[in-house]
Amino acid sequence: MRRFPLRTLLLMLVALLAFGRLWCVTHQDEASGPRPDGQARAPAPSAPGAGMASVTECRTLERALEGALRTPQDAKVVAEARQQLEACAQPPPRACVLGAALDARSPLSHGEATPLRALQGTLCERCLTAANTCAQAVGQALLAAAVNPQADTALAKWNLDHAGPGTQAACVSLVQLGIAPAAQSGLGVRPPVLALVDTLAPRCAQEGHLDDTVLRAAAANLEAPSAALVAMAAAPLDGKPGPIKPDHLEGTEPRHQAFDRDVKTGVPVGKALRSERWDADGALRAGYAPTLKQLGVVRVHATGPGTLRAIVRTPKGVGLRDPEKDFSFVNPTICRFQGTGDWEECQLQVALRDVDAVSVFPEREDVVLNELELIGAR
Repeated sequence: MRRFPLRTLLLMLVALLAFGRLWCVTHQDEASGPRPDGQARAPAPSAPGAGMASVTECRTLERALEGALRTPQDAKVVAEARQQLEACAQPPPRACVLGAALDARSPLSHGEATPLRALQGTLCERCLTAANTCAQAVGQALLAAAVNPQADTALAKWNLDHAGPGTQAACVSLVQLGIAPAAQSGLGVRPPVLALVDTLAPRCAQEGHLDDTVLRAAAANLEAPSAALVAMAAAPLDGKPGPIKPDHLEGTEPRHQAFDRDVKTGVPVGKALRSERWDADGALRAGYAPTLKQLGVVRVHATGPGTLRAIVRTPKGVGLRDPEKDFSFVNPTICRFQGTGDWEECQLQVALRDVDAVSVFPEREDVVLNELELIGAR
């Protein structure tokens, strides 16, 4: 048998004691304090024996819910499931996943107060994100709305209202699958998706889970108009707006003549070659470094029609990604100009934030951009 030196044994003992203390501290924190991811913790028992009762009820909750699913007409069985659920502050994942079965057995169309629907609501309000069927249902509703002719907005709202600890995750799904696409040009977001966005966004905003930059970009996008988003993003931004010259220009030459304050000079943007970055840069890109804190008005003097898109920086992973410049963005269409040979003004529906650039997209080969004026604040 191998013998360890006394010094080694002492070091091993100290390490074991340190690990034991760390385990106790971290697990005590998990039982009483907030988690870093914002999910709710089970409240500490307020009386001797309460903790043991809660653990017991949680262990048998899955079986009690299955009994209610088998015999929903048995008031005693359903009441027992309700009692155990009320006593279980944080249901185990195997019980949480039964929320989908509860939803199927008691559709919302039958009313919110049916026993199984009430059980599902309370279950979701206590389940953590990973197994929260209500939070998952919000994302599933958005995916379904992208292909189906209509969306069940009432059910999606019910699920969001009862998502409990999964509310933030549900709102992340709304941003990624609904609001960010509504802020992008060329996607053609379907009306059922926009209907869900209009219905769900106010609750997510109320909970503080909507990024204001993305919200404003979606509200300003002329390709996916939404009166609800415009109303939500209508608050004025700080800063005194005025004309702002770009910090750098990219695109067809002589590009500087679009910002020389001389309408007699111009840039033949309609003859620009379509590069690999056309979808982002267009024929001409006016960039800002740092990004604009506010953009509310653009003025165009041109011959021939076209559109302007804003490149709005977003949190990482939201919207599109520029692999060369290494940032995430959305690109709402903010102006459609006719090119009458005179000044045209586009007042954005809401002021944008974090504007990295504005890109010009001509609609004909004979389009000439004489002057472009962007009014905002740094």
